[in-house]
Order: sequence, then C-alpha cells, then structure tokens
Amino acid sequence: MKNKISGLTSFLWLAGFLVLALAFGKVIFPKILKSEHPLPVLGQVGNFRLTERSGKEISLEDLKGRPWIADFIFTRCAGICPMMSGHMKKLKSSLTQMDVRFVSFSVDPEYDTIEKLKEYALRFQADPEKWFFLTGDKKIIFNLSLKSFHLGVGDVPDGEVAAPDQVVTHSSRFALVDGQGAIRGYYDGDKPEALDALLRDVKKIS
Repeated sequence: MKNKISGLTSFLWLAGFLVLALAFGKVIFPKILKSEHPLPVLGQVGNFRLTERSGKEISLEDLKGRPWIADFIFTRCAGICPMMSGHMKKLKSSLTQMDVRFVSFSVDPEYDTIEKLKEYALRFQADPEKWFFLTGDKKIIFNLSLKSFHLGVGDVPDGEVAAPDQVVTHSSRFALVDGQGAIRGYYDGDKPEALDALLRDVKKIS
C-alpha cells in the first residue's frame, strides 16, 4: 500500500513539474529567442510635423508606441516608387495581426498635394488608419531623409531632367523604426530576401 502511495506521490510531483516546466517555457523561451539577436540602434528619427493625405498633421509623437516602416517616394515617379509602394502593400498584408504603421514621405512635396497623395494611395488600397502618406515643406523632408534616416535624396539639376518622373533622386530602401523613434534596420526595396528579413525583424521589436 505504501509503495502505491509513494508511486502516486512521485507521479503527481512529476506531473506538477512538467506543467510548471511547460508554463515556464511558454513565458520565458519566446523572450529568450526574441532577444537572442537584438537589433542594433542605427539612429534616431528627429521631430517632424507633416501633412497627411487626409489633411491632418502627423508628427513623430503620433507614431510613438508602436513600430513603423518608412520609405521615401513621389507620386509621379514611374520607376522604383510604384514597386516600393507595391512592396509596402505586401508588407502591410503580411502584418495585419500586428500593430504596425507604414509611412511614405513624398520627396516631391511641391507637386504631391493632398489630392495627388489621395489618388496615389487609392492605387495601393492604402488603409488610412495604418498607412500614412506625408507631404509638407521640402526642406524638412529632405533634412529628415538625409540627417535622420541617412538616406540620400536630391533634386536633379534642370539641365539633366529628362522627364517629370525624374525630378528627384532618392533611396529605394525601407527603414524600420521602433516605438521610441529609433531606427533599427534598413532593407533594399527591390530585393525579396530583404523584405523577408524586414518581416522577421518587425516581430523582434513588437
């Protein structure tokens, strides 16, 4: 009889240990895996206040508290920009279960009025609650690209402009920004493997 009781006690202790181990694993192991390869801090986005296609102003403060993905485009660009916006749409579709924002800054703000941005956003079925298209003062946007994101941008000299869709040179890279406004990664907008890496990295900081 004592052996049976002793065996039952041992079984209950073992079962309890396994339950605790499982619970511990669910709570702790994901955190360990998440922090195994922490993303570096590559810079800090400076304060800005720009106008969204809806007409409301968006600032850095409005974006804090959640990760966001940024790119620099312009609506009359016929080259890399439509491809980048197409990739941004795919990224958004892949992250519907996460609280992530998407921000496209126009590097041709004098042309990209609110109405132009609305038309462009409709082409990509951009959710106005999660994907923002920003325009405003050109100096502010160029300074944001160059000094905050460290991404090249510049006007093409008049004598070298071949068409309206070539008035600005800009980077084709996406930037991943965390909830505190720190830049955590850069990704080539024309490379599928880079976008896969971006999807993985967003989850590390969410």
